[in-house]
This record gives sequence, C-alpha cells and structure tokens, in this order.
Amino acid sequence: MHATKQRLIGAGLPLLLKHGYNDLGLQALLADTGTPKGSFYHHFRDKEDYALQVVDAYMAQVHAGLDACLGDSTKDPLVRVRSFFEMVQQSYQVEGYMGCLLGGLGQELSGISDVFRQKIEGCLSVIAQNLAGCLTEAVVLGQIAADTDVRRLADLLVNCWEGAALRSRLRRSPSSLDEMLDFYFRAVRVADR
Repeated sequence: MHATKQRLIGAGLPLLLKHGYNDLGLQALLADTGTPKGSFYHHFRDKEDYALQVVDAYMAQVHAGLDACLGDSTKDPLVRVRSFFEMVQQSYQVEGYMGCLLGGLGQELSGISDVFRQKIEGCLSVIAQNLAGCLTEAVVLGQIAADTDVRRLADLLVNCWEGAALRSRLRRSPSSLDEMLDFYFRAVRVADR
C-alpha cells in the first residue's frame, strides 16, 4: 500500500471513532496527516470511499485478532472466544473507550446509507461466523448444550457485545463489557455434572 494512503487510513480509525462520519472533516484529516488534497483524491473517490476503506483496514485487524485467539487450539474453545473479546476490550481501553468502529458507524449511518448498513452488517456477520466455528467445538466437547444453534449463539454474542461497547463508551469504563462477558459465558456453559 502506498505510504500516503496507509497514513490516511491509519489516521482514519481514531478520527472516525472520535468524531463519527458526519463530523469527520477532510481538511482536519489532511492537516493532521500533512497530506495535500489532491493526494487524498488520488487514493479515494470521496469521503464515503475513504471511510469504507478504513472499515476494511479495521476488519483486517479484527481478522488478525480472531485468527490469533480462535486459532489457538491449545486452549479451551470458550476461553478462546472470550480471549478475543478481552483483547478487543484492551484496545478500547487504549483508545479511551471510544468503542467499536462498526457499532459507532452503524448507529450513525445505518438509517441513511444502505452502503454503510450493508457493509457493517456484513462485517458483523463475518465475525459471528468465525465465532460460531469455535462455539461448535465447545458443543462437541460438551461445554455447550448439544442442541444449540451455534450461529444464533454467535450472533447473540456479537449483539450483546455491541450493546455493551456502547455503554462502555458512554461510561468510559469497562464494567459493561466485563458484566456482559461474565453473564454470557455463565449462561451458555453447560453445568458440570
């Protein structure tokens, strides 16, 4: 990736988290990154294209985290799933609890932009699909009830996480995330016999 494009995309995540899409000023972005306006339009068609590419870069980070956490077969499947969310929670803390880019943009834009609505729903669905694979392993090991629809359970986890991430952002505190994870994993685990 061209260095200018990479610099612009790298600056986009914190700016979109802090300001949202509508309040993201291109002039401020260009000033913060020392990029001429023409260079921006060389790499991006418009602000929408830019934000969508920032989402793609964000999802590359998410996929790396999913792969690292869920792919560690030396750990229990439910521990692997939880470790992914704990890793994400740590990134929120570093960012000052600004929350999930997908959740923030989804709340801001889903009612006015089909492009963003579809993009963000697709990203959340991919995350749930990855989680479902690990939850399937937990079913096989008897940690989750055998008749569980793991895809629905994974969707529920993503839904609960996004709600807790919003509350975490509002409160600037991890407590909502911690409580949600504790509740979810207590609820899904089959009691030891």
